[in-house]
Amino acid sequence: MSERWQRFQEYFLWFENLGFGIDTSKIHFREHFEGEMQASIENAYRAMAALEAGSIANLDENRPVGHYWLRNPDLAPTAQIREDILKEYDDMDHFVRDVHTGKLAGDGGLFQHLLCIGIGGSALGTQFVAHALKDLPKQHVMKLHFLDNTDPDGIDQVLEDLKDFLGQTLVIVISKSGTTPEPRNGMMETMRAYERKGLAFSRHAVAITCKGSLLEQEAKKGGWLHVFPMWDWVGGRTSVMSAVGLLPLALLGIDTKNLLAGARAMDSLTRKVDEKNPAMRLAIAWYAATNGKGEKAMVVIPYKDRLSLLTAYLQQLIMESLGKRTDFDDNVVRQGLTVYGNKGSTDQHSYIQQLRDGLQNFFVTFIEVLKDRKTEERKAVLPLTTGDYLEGFLLATREALVEESCDTITITLGEVNAASIGMLIALYERAVGFYAQFIHVNAYHQPGVEAGKRAAHFLLQVQETLEEIFASDENDLTVERVEELLRERGKSVEFELVFKILEHLVANGRLNVERYAYIRDNRYSKNT
Repeated sequence: MSERWQRFQEYFLWFENLGFGIDTSKIHFREHFEGEMQASIENAYRAMAALEAGSIANLDENRPVGHYWLRNPDLAPTAQIREDILKEYDDMDHFVRDVHTGKLAGDGGLFQHLLCIGIGGSALGTQFVAHALKDLPKQHVMKLHFLDNTDPDGIDQVLEDLKDFLGQTLVIVISKSGTTPEPRNGMMETMRAYERKGLAFSRHAVAITCKGSLLEQEAKKGGWLHVFPMWDWVGGRTSVMSAVGLLPLALLGIDTKNLLAGARAMDSLTRKVDEKNPAMRLAIAWYAATNGKGEKAMVVIPYKDRLSLLTAYLQQLIMESLGKRTDFDDNVVRQGLTVYGNKGSTDQHSYIQQLRDGLQNFFVTFIEVLKDRKTEERKAVLPLTTGDYLEGFLLATREALVEESCDTITITLGEVNAASIGMLIALYERAVGFYAQFIHVNAYHQPGVEAGKRAAHFLLQVQETLEEIFASDENDLTVERVEELLRERGKSVEFELVFKILEHLVANGRLNVERYAYIRDNRYSKNT
């Protein structure tokens, strides 16, 4: 019996009732590693139990973190939260049924299109699940569209596709506060598109937002179809199993009840304090592969087209949760895990060359799906099927990396369905929580994101001040003169940033420029 076979049997876990497995046998654990980790493992279990019980986990906002309650409301720390969750599920069921039966319809009749307006976690989870489960087994007739950025060209493309169908389009606006610029801009542009068509936006609009938010106020005042609650104890990157994800997914005909059931089953499995806990196994493997310092990137390669958006989803879940400057004790630690990847076997023809022969600054997670397709398999080149080729490419790529002593993890799903996708999401959510405890950082806040938002808000104020400057008689201004005028108005800005904003205004016909050999001599004036 080979040493590798013995090791595989020791580290491979297969859960027949779930159709799920995980193999960490190809992670190079140093001697006595798990013994050294024991205290951290016990602490991670305690912290996760406290989180599920309702302890304050988001210290910056003094809030609990309760996405686990969404798939099992009986775990909620108060009867009110439990009732709120169950009521929202019931309200969503009624709303979806009314849309599907035509009881709720747009100005153009039965809703045929669904436009979701959100950013980050308000889009990525839904996009991943919708792509993974489309046509499994049966979809409603609605076609899904997203406005998930404030790029005007991207907004134009989506609204152009919908211009003849706005009367048959249901719009879901997702924002906790209603003031986040990206979804707000998308909402305003969409409202103008309805206005241009002479259609009532309110007859096509739904809001998902926090109680008392600006968006809730606008939706109620405007007579929108419905307002669904978004809770402050659910973070964006873990919101796919709240109304944020469940409402659009249910409208598409996706089996959201089995999605929740799959996540609930994985939660139950990964809550257990034992050596067969797959989320703990995953977190331990991450720690071993990266020395607990993010020294290697995590490459995720799902061998299934349906899972091609998994990596984008995991980038937010993992990198926003673990990428932190300071730890719980306010020590500067600069932690995180870099995530990238696309899908197999496409990746074999792109960057696998470097993974095998280049810098070993990575570890790989292969996502294997045993069932090839929902219909009977068709032969490609006898006696092999296309699915045989896909599995062969996965195993061969993994072998090529093993030959170079690269760390790899393999996660196996029996098939792609609503339950298995729910399990996969729950697995990674729990692994992130465990790993965060190992490295002593808060997985449930995002100070870097908030800092970026503050910087963006300031620069937008600068741009408004620039508009005021050029609306006056001031013209033929150099960058340095503009910077001086901004400073006089209380807006101190680096010269390069002033130049970049001015050039953006020129490119969009809002300013004129007379160019000289040196950019410091360029002269900017209002466009008359």
